[in-house]
Amino acid sequence: MKLRFIPVLAGFLVVYSALSAYVGWNGWLLLSELTGWENPALYWTAVAILAFGYIAGRIGQSTPMKGIAEPLKLLGSYWLAILEYGLILCPIADLTGLLLKWGGASSEVYLSLVGGAAALLLLAILIAGSRNAWSPVIRTYHVQIPKSAGSKNKLTIAMASDLHLGTVIGKGHLKRLLRQIDEIRPDIVLLPGDILDDDLAPFLRKGMPAVLKRLKAPLGVFAVTGNHEYIGGKVPEFGAALDAIGIRLLMDEAAVIDNSFIVIGRKDKAAGERKRISELVEPLDSSLPLIMLDHQPSDLEAAEKNGIDLSLSGHTHRGQMAPNHLITRRIFELDWGYKKKGALHAIVSSGFGFWGPPIRIGSRSEVLKIEVEFKGAAPRSH
Repeated sequence: MKLRFIPVLAGFLVVYSALSAYVGWNGWLLLSELTGWENPALYWTAVAILAFGYIAGRIGQSTPMKGIAEPLKLLGSYWLAILEYGLILCPIADLTGLLLKWGGASSEVYLSLVGGAAALLLLAILIAGSRNAWSPVIRTYHVQIPKSAGSKNKLTIAMASDLHLGTVIGKGHLKRLLRQIDEIRPDIVLLPGDILDDDLAPFLRKGMPAVLKRLKAPLGVFAVTGNHEYIGGKVPEFGAALDAIGIRLLMDEAAVIDNSFIVIGRKDKAAGERKRISELVEPLDSSLPLIMLDHQPSDLEAAEKNGIDLSLSGHTHRGQMAPNHLITRRIFELDWGYKKKGALHAIVSSGFGFWGPPIRIGSRSEVLKIEVEFKGAAPRSH
């Protein structure tokens, strides 16, 4: 399998290098025109560092070279956004510049003016995208479940998916989560996967469990694995780290909360083997409201057929950077927001954190406040 992977990796690196070189070449055309800079060696060295910084940083972040690897990963993550939007803007700028050149325009027009406009637009995208990524909002949903939940008429859930805690997202952003959840004042906190970015080591080394420990709610804090927890291959150690700070990791299991409702937690699809929803539900008292955490929203049909009342997911990031949302919209029945499917209420979050570039275009980092009303609840005693 590893030998078969080598040509795939080589092919990816060739294509990635070619695309990076194309965007870098456009940058050099503009820079050399504006500054008169003639020797491109230093420029191309910087482009190479940026282009491969994320890969090198990811490899080195848990080695003795982590002091260099972590800044490289951050710089490289921004390059991923520059590359994506560069590949959209550069062909437009090149075609426009070429037409102007054929029309007799000077290089000051077809290079400086057109290239400068494209560069300013790219800069504006990065600034706006950074704000969307680092300034999360609280988004509220209201659902009604026609079941009795003991004496509870209502339940307030705070949900945050896709924290991606690691080398790029650290304690500063995590403290924003704590402040927003304090503002929600939830009865219960639910974390539907991808708490880690990919590696457990930075999470522990940077003292993030001590901050996450402050996440509290009267009915507890519950989490499930996402696909990124499996990348580092230390899911048991991750579960132990959460258990030590009072967060229960549900691994294809359910928890009955206050004899009122049930929280079901599925392993992520990346686990390879996991229980079907029917297997999870079969031993449960389905007269109680069933709330399921499933990192990837890829099983809504089975959730609806097996009596799940509220399904909570993340994973998609809503594409994170438009127009990627056009892809996630095609892959998933629901890639963001709310959908009623039969008796099922399905909610998918764009996530609190992000993967790769700290950039969001067409999406926003968010914490969800979910107000649940139990229409079949018994009247309160006075």
